[in-house]
Amino acid sequence: MKNKIHNYDFLIIGAGLIGSLTALALNKKKFKVLAVDKESKKLQDKRTLAVNANSKDFLVQLGIWNKLKSKPQSINKIIIKDYINSSPLIFENINEPMGNVVFNREVLHEAKKLCLKNKILINNYNLDFNNISKNNIITIKEQSYRFKKIILCIGKGLKFDPKNDNKNRTLKNNQFSHVGFFDHSRIHRNIAYEIFTKNGPLAVLPSPNKNNLTSTFIYSSKKEIKNQEIRSLIRKNFLVSHGKINFSDNIYRYPISVKINKNKSNFILLGDALRSIHPVAGQGWNLGIKDIQTICSLCDQFSLDNNLINEIYFARRFMESALYLSFTSSLNFLYENINPITKNIIKIGYQGLNNLKIAKNVFIKQAMGRFNLID
Repeated sequence: MKNKIHNYDFLIIGAGLIGSLTALALNKKKFKVLAVDKESKKLQDKRTLAVNANSKDFLVQLGIWNKLKSKPQSINKIIIKDYINSSPLIFENINEPMGNVVFNREVLHEAKKLCLKNKILINNYNLDFNNISKNNIITIKEQSYRFKKIILCIGKGLKFDPKNDNKNRTLKNNQFSHVGFFDHSRIHRNIAYEIFTKNGPLAVLPSPNKNNLTSTFIYSSKKEIKNQEIRSLIRKNFLVSHGKINFSDNIYRYPISVKINKNKSNFILLGDALRSIHPVAGQGWNLGIKDIQTICSLCDQFSLDNNLINEIYFARRFMESALYLSFTSSLNFLYENINPITKNIIKIGYQGLNNLKIAKNVFIKQAMGRFNLID
């Protein structure tokens, strides 16, 4: 029938990592879901994801984790160093790995494959969300739909129509992240590193590789820096732990945006559509998984017709997002503006985490996603 209207619970606009996983999670809870994505081409992104323990559990429950082509590399220990304190901070958990490193493209490939299998994904359709709202009839590929809730998972490129949009909570940031891979002659021992250099933080993580002889790095800086400088910095800091180092040809450069978008009564924002934080904490994607878990939990508590879902969801996720944004921005500010006061603040923070076992355990559980800042 030409005029038939298909009634659905959720429309998800954007089927990247967070969008596809949201569709699968809601579909698993027996909601009627449709995700639309403007393209279907194979993801070429060679970056990795630092998946904390909570996010791993989530991927296991969706049936994705065991289907990943490359074996995930566990993170059993995290070592943090800087140029101010003489001794490092060391975090480890004896009960389970603190996290794992996987390839972006492999998670997305499996998620989209499951979406297509469950017939909840339409590819190659660019839907202008600025011209739609919930309960209005929406035409998608000549079919008419009505949705109770609309979720936006469009990522950092999300832009609302200026006529209907107020200024978002945005912090200025002129930094770029530089991402790449290197092979090494000594095994990485499943250790992740964060080094605060004078020009920005450098993170080195074990990368999926059956021989444990490949690592990935992300270096963030406001300074215009050449690839050779980054390679020299890594060799200087990791020659002893990793041995002889050989870099892959490409180092990819990405702008860093730091923001939290405002609440939109007609939409629910997930992942980078809601917030973007500095990668120094390595938690951006894991916060997106907690977005999905929060919306699933609220849908168990309230009817989808209840507008409180949107309001409560945003209140909960805004608070945790704001805390992470404040923490990462403050951390960068301290290291970018070294003086006697900021140096003492950094030293006190180091000493507190080293000497207070409770504080250290909270830090570890938070990094693993086992401790909720906001209920």
